[in-house]
Amino acid sequence: MATFPFELVSPERLVYSGKVSEVVVPGTEGEFGILAGHAPFVSTLKPGVLTIKGEGAPQKLFVRGGFAEANPQGLTVLAETAIPLAELRSENLAQMIKDAQEDVEDARDEATKARRLTVLESLKSAASAIESETRGGH
Repeated sequence: MATFPFELVSPERLVYSGKVSEVVVPGTEGEFGILAGHAPFVSTLKPGVLTIKGEGAPQKLFVRGGFAEANPQGLTVLAETAIPLAELRSENLAQMIKDAQEDVEDARDEATKARRLTVLESLKSAASAIESETRGGH
């Protein structure tokens, strides 16, 4: 299977850099998979699970905020948050959900409230997906 260069960067560090065969990204318009030679493409991220497929078992990380940029040379994902699922504690996610709920309650107008509700819903769906995954999914 053809591989391509992939980098996952968060503000703290370069989280992943290497050759991969596929990356599945949680985009705001829906999940999408990137393979070698993908057409140029930019998407913002929604909170969710990013899956890196290469040699060995797929690596899964919780990502939030930021964007993905694909081109025929490879893929770069810049994420505000990128935590390997193995390191993600349910308390971390619970705190993010709690903070997002407070943000919704503090919203001063409908547009802001709607945006914040979208983030809250994405976090909740990511939390349930991660929970089923770590409880003995794959």
